[in-house]
Amino acid sequence: MTHPASPYLVPGFYDRALRDGRHRDIVGGRWDETGRLQLALLHAQGMRPHHRLLDIGAGSLRLGCKAVPFLDPGNYWATDASRALMLRGRAVELSDPDRLPEDHLIEDADFGFPGLPDRLDFTIAFGVFTHLPPAVTAHAMTRIAHRAQGFGVILFTVFIAPDGQEHAALRQPDGVVTHPDRPPYHLTETTLLAMAVDAGLAITRLPDRLPRGQVLWRAAPGTTG
Repeated sequence: MTHPASPYLVPGFYDRALRDGRHRDIVGGRWDETGRLQLALLHAQGMRPHHRLLDIGAGSLRLGCKAVPFLDPGNYWATDASRALMLRGRAVELSDPDRLPEDHLIEDADFGFPGLPDRLDFTIAFGVFTHLPPAVTAHAMTRIAHRAQGFGVILFTVFIAPDGQEHAALRQPDGVVTHPDRPPYHLTETTLLAMAVDAGLAITRLPDRLPRGQVLWRAAPGTTG
């Protein structure tokens, strides 16, 4: 049986999900818990209401519905392969949608990051690379590196496999099974560090324990040492 490289890349995926009222389900579950965790991680890194935040792969605003009320109005930007999905989140998940201008929700399937301000304070890609093939993750990291000077504090998550165990399915600490060739994907730390070097990013593994065994990283311009 052939598995799709990512469900998000299957034609019509977003249209069907929105038609069926599944805007929460398709962004990975644990809606409230995960949104609160993401906001807590950003708090711990120093994010305050006056800061500007970019949410990469924002989906239906699982983080956005927490971050928009916290941040000063207009300080949240989001990108995703489906603008319709983000707009659904804005319409049904925000108590005050006017705090989030519609033009801050940017459709961006190729990590080109159009229409963003020159300077942001925090950028997060949570549970994005876990559902993208490694080649796409490497591409995304290169695109992020090109904008890194203006992205502020950059956080992202991946699943990690020990060296030598990356070619088979792996049960993560929180029970989820990850794979080398279909979602959710895992990478070895060695592979991830090499991707960062190639992209021109310096990355640091952070100690936070995350749902499903994801590993949190902080990135900055430069070369990983």
